[in-house]
Amino acid sequence: MPYIDGFVLAVPTANKQKFIDHATQGDSVFLEYGATRILECWGDDVPDGKQTDFRRAVQAKEDETVVFSWIEWPDQATRDAGMAKAMHDPRLKPEVNPMPFDGMRLIYGGFAPVVELGAKA
Repeated sequence: MPYIDGFVLAVPTANKQKFIDHATQGDSVFLEYGATRILECWGDDVPDGKQTDFRRAVQAKEDETVVFSWIEWPDQATRDAGMAKAMHDPRLKPEVNPMPFDGMRLIYGGFAPVVELGAKA
């Protein structure tokens, strides 16, 4: 069963290309350590909610865009081993690949799928 790491963050809209460059460089490390797929999604239709929403979750400011990302792993064991290696990889250090956003407002978690549907080929 696949395992998913999910992320929500606020990126200054003016830093879109810097974010793409940062993600491209950093995401390759996760692929090297066993991830099978990574998506970085730039907010396009992120409505304000009545009680909570993505923007409030990361305290996004007016000049920021919400990014929703995930890393797919083949299973949790591969994720645990790969993530441990990635967190010690110098290519992910801020001095090598600086984050073009406030990392203190990034939220993340690991998720075990309970329903998976797909179109039949």
